[in-house]
Amino acid sequence: MRINKKDLLDTHTRIKPHIHNTPVLSSSLINEIVDAQLFFKCENFQKMGAFKMRGALNTVLQLSDEQKKFGVATHSSGNFAQALALSAKLQGTKAYIVMPKNASDIKKKAVKAYGGQIIECEANLDARETSLNKIVDETGAKFLHPYNDYQVIQGQGTAAMELIEEHADLDYIITPVGGGGLLAGTALAAYHFSPKTKVVAGEPLGADDAWQSLEKGELVPQTNPQTIAEGLRTSLGDKTFPIIREYVEKIVRVEEDEIVKAMRLIWERMKIIIEPSSAVAVAALLKEKKKYKGKKVGIILSGGNVDLDNLPF
Repeated sequence: MRINKKDLLDTHTRIKPHIHNTPVLSSSLINEIVDAQLFFKCENFQKMGAFKMRGALNTVLQLSDEQKKFGVATHSSGNFAQALALSAKLQGTKAYIVMPKNASDIKKKAVKAYGGQIIECEANLDARETSLNKIVDETGAKFLHPYNDYQVIQGQGTAAMELIEEHADLDYIITPVGGGGLLAGTALAAYHFSPKTKVVAGEPLGADDAWQSLEKGELVPQTNPQTIAEGLRTSLGDKTFPIIREYVEKIVRVEEDEIVKAMRLIWERMKIIIEPSSAVAVAALLKEKKKYKGKKVGIILSGGNVDLDNLPF
C-alpha cells in the first residue's frame, strides 16, 4: 500500500476532534548548545501522554458497529496499551491488552484506569503473540498492531503534519525509532507536505535493529534489547521498514548515558517531563550537533509517561 497525501489529510480530519494539537515549544539555551533553531513538538502533552493516541484512535474510529461489539486487542509494553484502552473507552468498546509482566506499574495502572483489561505474559514476543491469539479466539476482538499497521502509521504521521503546518521551512525532523510507526508516519508527512525536510531518527545502541536493517537492506529482528528506553525495544515491521528505507535519511545510534543526559537536559531546561524514549531523539540531535548548525530542526518529543519511582538519574 502506498500512503498518499489524501490518506494523511483524511486521517487528520478524522482524529482532529478527538486529540490535542500539541504545542510546539523552543528553548533559547538548547538552541545555543546546538547552534540551531529547534522546535519541539510536545506529544508528551497528548491525551494519555504520548503520540500513540493518534494511531490508536485512527484505527478505532474506523471500526464497524459489529466489530465494536467484540472489542479490540493488542500487545504492548506501555504507551500503545494506554492509547488503545482510552480510544476504546471513548468509542464505547472493550480493550484487551496483553502486557509483559515487567512492564512498568505506572503504565499498567494507566491502562486499567482507561478501562483496559490486562492479560499479563512473559517478557518475550512468543509469549505476547500466544497470549494475544488466545484472547482473540476467546473474545472475537479485533487485533490492532501497535505500529505495523497502515492506519496506525497514518495516525502517527499527523504529529509531523501539525509541526510542518506551524513551521513550514524545517530542514530536519528528528524522531525516536522502535517499531517504526512514528518514524514512518513522520517520513511520509515530510515527503508529502515539506519535501525539502529531511527525516532522521535516534535509536538506542542496545536496541539497534532499525539501524542494522537499514545497513543490511533487509529486516533484522530485535534480539535481547538492552535499553532504558522501554518503548523502543520492539522490532521494525514489514510495513514500517520499506517506508523508512525509502524516506528516512539516516538512523543515529545513541548510548544509554547520552539518553539520560538528553532526558535530564529537557527536564531541567524546558521544565517538561519526557520519557527515555523521547530523549533518544534529543540525544541523536546532540550527538551530531555539527550537522544541524544554522539549521531549523523539529524534534518530536514522543511521550512523557515516566515511572517517577524509577528515574534513570
